[in-house]
Amino acid sequence: MKINYSRRQFFLYGSATFATSLLLKACSSNQTQTLTSAGREGFKIAIAFPGVITDKAWNQSGYEGVKLTKQKLGAEIAYVEQVAQADQTEALTDFARKGYNVVFAHGGQFDAAVEQVASQFPNTFFIAVNGSIKGENIAALRIDHLQGSYLCGIIGASMTKSNKLAYIAGQEFAATQEELRGFELGAKSVKPNIQIISTFTGDWNDVAKGKEATLALISSGADIIYQWLDNASAAVLQTASDKGIYAFGNTKDQLDIAPKAVLTSAVKRLDLAIVYLAELAKQKQLKGQIYSIGLERPDILSLGKFGTIVPGSIKQKVLTTKQEIVDKKIIFENCKDGGKDTRCLKKA
Repeated sequence: MKINYSRRQFFLYGSATFATSLLLKACSSNQTQTLTSAGREGFKIAIAFPGVITDKAWNQSGYEGVKLTKQKLGAEIAYVEQVAQADQTEALTDFARKGYNVVFAHGGQFDAAVEQVASQFPNTFFIAVNGSIKGENIAALRIDHLQGSYLCGIIGASMTKSNKLAYIAGQEFAATQEELRGFELGAKSVKPNIQIISTFTGDWNDVAKGKEATLALISSGADIIYQWLDNASAAVLQTASDKGIYAFGNTKDQLDIAPKAVLTSAVKRLDLAIVYLAELAKQKQLKGQIYSIGLERPDILSLGKFGTIVPGSIKQKVLTTKQEIVDKKIIFENCKDGGKDTRCLKKA
């Protein structure tokens, strides 16, 4: 077996009833692969991560999802961490060749690789988490990031003193653009002339880049930052706290990371969303479409705990707005904005 991954490890976990395991040394000196229940018939799920599963954010939530599929669906699971952009097709191909029924690609940056690999393996269903693609054996799992960030935008605009908010993420693609758009719409529903600036670090996990970008945003006058990073998210929140400004958590409820700074978090239970699509796949009901999950599923998308600095009146306004979105009194529809397709606010 030849494996060219130099920086990451495969961990393959099978059924607890399979007592033996096989440890294979890879050709690379720092690469090992652990296999259990190799070749066992059954429902097999794999997932590829761009970062580490201990980031207390995006990747960890995805990892918890595939673990739940083992617990709830009896699936044999596998995962690979820290998949660089150049290695995406190789990682997905490896899972498909090993006969995994469903392969999750955990991030919108995998879209091109999914489309490239899926056509070669028609018996494997690929799910692009955060993706914007679909096909005969491709589905996309999308949390409605715009709905969650819209609520955070209301809070940010209600609490800013500088009238300047900031958004920071690892990469610019459909999901992050959508989240930024929601943050802008929410903020401008409170203060139409508020300024929102954005930056993309190019790396979801680099702590130094996250901190550097945060300091630059603060220097530009932003006093509230909405961040969507993975392993680097804690650095943003802690830097905000050190500098006496506010910030928002993302994916996980991150209030405890920096309780003096975090206003609330856009909590995205990707673990439950992954189980939901995995169950559809096991029942052979999964379709080649984009599955979008919003605030109508509070078990999957919701706001986290509010920081003590958030006044009760603002909390109530946001919770009321949340219910108006669920009741479709506030809706977001596709429109042309600045010559490009995006989503706009419409009140029913």
